[in-house]
Amino acid sequence: MAALPQLVEQFFEYLEVEKNSSKLTIRDYRHYLETFTIWYSSALPDQSIEKLTLDNVRKYRVFLAKRTDRHGQNLKKVTQNYYVIALRSFLRYLIKNDIATLEPSKIDLPKTESRSLKFLEKEQVERLVMMPDTSKIDGLRDRAILELLFSTGLRVSELVSLN
Repeated sequence: MAALPQLVEQFFEYLEVEKNSSKLTIRDYRHYLETFTIWYSSALPDQSIEKLTLDNVRKYRVFLAKRTDRHGQNLKKVTQNYYVIALRSFLRYLIKNDIATLEPSKIDLPKTESRSLKFLEKEQVERLVMMPDTSKIDGLRDRAILELLFSTGLRVSELVSLN
């Protein structure tokens, strides 16, 4: 049986080659699963992934709930869920490859607050688009950016990456 870090690396190869996952997805899963691997090897030394139990997952979730980000803030529930989603995906991969481990469907995700979308009224959008001072070059640029965002539905990150 391969060690956990090797299995995780094989999983990333699977995501890249067979699942054709995006580089961002692989990057995020790498972060989440490296955190799990470090926790698992320190909390449960000398225990293979085949021995993973629901109780172990509960302890991992407690670890995540107490974990802080780089700003000293506790991880939000939705972020904690990302770690668990990556773990479940990894466990599905293991089972698919005939490695006996905890069935991922046994790991429930906690309910999180729903993020309701807020929309601007037509008048609010018009006011916002008309705010830049178009007598100046910066104002023309800002107005073009706002009109592009609102007329195309681009995300700001997509707009920033435009050449």
